[in-house]
Amino acid sequence: MSDAPVTTDEKPTDLHKARSGKQSRFSPIWIIPIVALMIGLWLIYDNYTRIGPRITLTMANAEGIEAGKTMIKTRNVDIGQVEKVRLSDDLTHTQIIARINPEAEPMLVDDSRFWVVKPRIGREGISGLNTVLSGAYIQLQPGESTIEERQFEVLEQPPISTLGVQGLRIKLISQLGNSLRVGDPVTYQGFNVGRVESAEFDSERREMRHQLFIESPYDVLVTESTRFWSASGVDLKLDSEGFKVNIASMEALLGGGVTFGVLENLPIGAPAEADTTFTLYGDEESARQEAYTQYLEYVLLIEDTVRGLSKGAPVEFRGIRIGTVSSVPWKFTSPERNAQSGFAIPVLIRLEPQRLGGNEKVDIKEWQARFDRMLNAGLRATLKSGNLLTGSLFVDLNFQRDDKVEFVARTFEGHQVLPTTSTGLAQIELKVSNLLDKLNQLEVEPILTGMDRNLESSETMLKEIRDLTASIQTLVNASETQEIPANINQTLAEIRTTLQGLSPDSSAYQEMTGTLQRLEKLLRDIQPVAKTLGEQPNALIFDRRNSSDPLPRAPTE
Repeated sequence: MSDAPVTTDEKPTDLHKARSGKQSRFSPIWIIPIVALMIGLWLIYDNYTRIGPRITLTMANAEGIEAGKTMIKTRNVDIGQVEKVRLSDDLTHTQIIARINPEAEPMLVDDSRFWVVKPRIGREGISGLNTVLSGAYIQLQPGESTIEERQFEVLEQPPISTLGVQGLRIKLISQLGNSLRVGDPVTYQGFNVGRVESAEFDSERREMRHQLFIESPYDVLVTESTRFWSASGVDLKLDSEGFKVNIASMEALLGGGVTFGVLENLPIGAPAEADTTFTLYGDEESARQEAYTQYLEYVLLIEDTVRGLSKGAPVEFRGIRIGTVSSVPWKFTSPERNAQSGFAIPVLIRLEPQRLGGNEKVDIKEWQARFDRMLNAGLRATLKSGNLLTGSLFVDLNFQRDDKVEFVARTFEGHQVLPTTSTGLAQIELKVSNLLDKLNQLEVEPILTGMDRNLESSETMLKEIRDLTASIQTLVNASETQEIPANINQTLAEIRTTLQGLSPDSSAYQEMTGTLQRLEKLLRDIQPVAKTLGEQPNALIFDRRNSSDPLPRAPTE
């Protein structure tokens, strides 16, 4: 059938004749393959655009990591997945091949950090408990750099500080071994202001190196005058200065830490710059000692024992600390020791004038001249006990006005010698020794002979006392003596009976009363007779003479 249109002008007789016409080149059957091809290309393009970049992660071991299951997250959002876990070519570590979503590709820069999130137990508590059921995953912390990177190293521990957090990073060096570990707190007056980011040992210099991160706004607290010291939790100190206990925070108590501050009387100074190196001291007192950079050194030649005197012991002047013991003993094998002092023990001390001048710069030559005048005036050093419990000693400086030995300046190994005096204990020992010498000079034998005689007499007297005691005991135990109390009781009973017979109601008592009354009347009657006999004793024989009445007379001159 021809596709040419039929016109009405043609005659019927022309219908059966072949005619020429145009043939179409595109067939509708090709529409379906074309559409399928376009859909396939679109799927390929869409799949290609949806597949993100591939990264390589390096870690020591692949504990908890599974290909096709372990996710890569940031801010708790899935941004990738682990595709393959394999060993490195040199078989020393593990390589993890992971695919990252395209929208997370800008996070893949050279300062981005990866670590494995899994259950961990530390001083800060328990973390990663949500991975107990879901399994471990890899955490991504985006960086701030603009340089793209596709190979990263997975951290063994979560980073201490978050990128983008303002703060100050400084370095510490110390000889304290592993006193600090990664994650230990950095405190200021008991308040946490940072963390220890890294800790490594320098085998060449034999010292520990730490890196600290102080968060903003506390980074301004670190200045050029700042001192750092270890906070071990409980600082127990018992020495010549007494008993001291310093308890830090609970976190420092469990794991330790580091604290810092500006010591009193020191200028605050300018703020410290990043990566400034500081020294880590064992305690606050050690940090305080290092602040006194100007000092005078003297040598003490001790004739007494130095047991209880240790390095760091205070040197005091009338109760005020002005120095520190530097070394005990100091250059004990020096030839000058045998030549000058015999068996004396040299001790090196430091006199620190800054303790009296508020840690400010002092004129060391002026203080040298001042101490020289004090030595000429009788300044002497003495070892005294600072603590009876520990037996710790300290050096006491004071004037000895009655010192008969004149001061003569001398040196020992290039250092001026400060004269010393014996301790109070040594003086007591000397007095006891002198007393014993005097006792040895006494004639003890006559005294002992007299004491023997007195002891013999005492023994004789004690024997007689024992015999007398035995006799008294025999007398007491006799039957006659035992009957005396019964006889006394019987006699008392008889007396009681007799007294009862003389009661006012008895007849004997009434007769005795009448007799007494008659006797009283008789005595009254006898009184005139007795008076007459008193005036005229012969009145019973002769009659009584009549006397005339007395005549009154005038007084005669």
